Amino acid sequence: MNFENSQAFAHQMDIDDPLAGFRSKFHIPRFEGKDSIYYCGNSLGLQPKTVINHLERELKDWADLGVEGHFHGKKPWFEYHKQFQPLLADLVGAKPSEVVAMNTLTTNLHLLMVSFYRPTAKRFKIMVEGAAFPSDHYVVESQANFHGYKAEDAIIELMPREGEETLRTEDILAEIDKHGDELALILLGGVNYYTGQFFELEKIGKHARDKGITFGVDLAHAVGNVELKLNEWHVDFAAWCSYKYLNSGPGGVSGIFVHEKHGENPHLPRFAGWWGYEEETRFQMKKGFKPMKGAAGWQLSNAMILPMASLLASLEIFGEAGGVPALRKKSEKLTGFMEFLIEDLNKELGNPFDVITPKDPSHRGCQLSIIAKKDGKKLFDYLTENGVIADWREPDVIRIAPVPMYNGFEEAFHFVSLLRKAYLALK
Repeated sequence: MNFENSQAFAHQMDIDDPLAGFRSKFHIPRFEGKDSIYYCGNSLGLQPKTVINHLERELKDWADLGVEGHFHGKKPWFEYHKQFQPLLADLVGAKPSEVVAMNTLTTNLHLLMVSFYRPTAKRFKIMVEGAAFPSDHYVVESQANFHGYKAEDAIIELMPREGEETLRTEDILAEIDKHGDELALILLGGVNYYTGQFFELEKIGKHARDKGITFGVDLAHAVGNVELKLNEWHVDFAAWCSYKYLNSGPGGVSGIFVHEKHGENPHLPRFAGWWGYEEETRFQMKKGFKPMKGAAGWQLSNAMILPMASLLASLEIFGEAGGVPALRKKSEKLTGFMEFLIEDLNKELGNPFDVITPKDPSHRGCQLSIIAKKDGKKLFDYLTENGVIADWREPDVIRIAPVPMYNGFEEAFHFVSLLRKAYLALK
């Protein structure tokens, strides 16, 4: 698309945007009597206005019914998790039986690694991004230690080429070839939190599968952001949080994916809990664990009703918007427009900014990671003091997430105008 660097053009883009009205469904933090410029949905999504209704419904059932809310509430708690399965399946490209909402992200990664990191004397190594979110490193380090390995011996870190910020797919595949006979597991983020790079999961997963290597994905920054086809791509397992692009609120419930080829295997080792027990006989309270089929067999405890009610409010809006395909279409245009404006700004000011997020829209989510070559933190503080809510990541990156659900084109124009003003003020 041919963009123009003008407020009038941005305004017309908002008028033509079929999703523009969805902004009104969210609470936008205020700054000096007007909406802030909120570009932090990759850390915490905004609150849907319908969250309060969903929470009040469950609180009322709890008040009026007590324990009977499990079977006689408006949305009975006993089967509460089931309504999420088709909704989450649409988000990640799965069958409903392959997904379930439960626990929190890091907890779920540990639970899934119990099943899918099965080291042997020959195959015991784990491949991860060197620049993965720290929590992923803590998970794989502790899992390797738990199995009696030193992290430095068991973990292979993928690093970009010298002078580059992102990983090349061909280099990942080459590293898999190099270490294939030693690898028990590859664990990647779907979208890297720092650079915004969206990995070619289908290619990487197929290469891993051809080598007999288990392939898992942390989708914290990918779910609700990019189109996923986990079943088709034969990803073995995945986990995600819901408080970023899924707008479920701080500490919101996580979700998992287990490919049907594993979910149908009751003998796969796992840590068990009673909510994962065969539903038909669960209340007979018998010993000897019999897992439910599919991802639901990894559940441990009762559904987290109040956090899940918040998530349900947001997922209903995803459905109204046409799901990830519709949001992704806008996302590529919105992120591309912001990139275009920053490129124009660089031409005017002599290239004070580097965008380290991949230029190819198919290789990034709705994020631009900007390095200011001078006074980056001061520039970020200036933006904050003038109504921008964004994210600073050490040592020198300002992360901007133009979320298609509630951010717009004229807003992007105002942000880049403010970025220009901040640079000139600090020059």
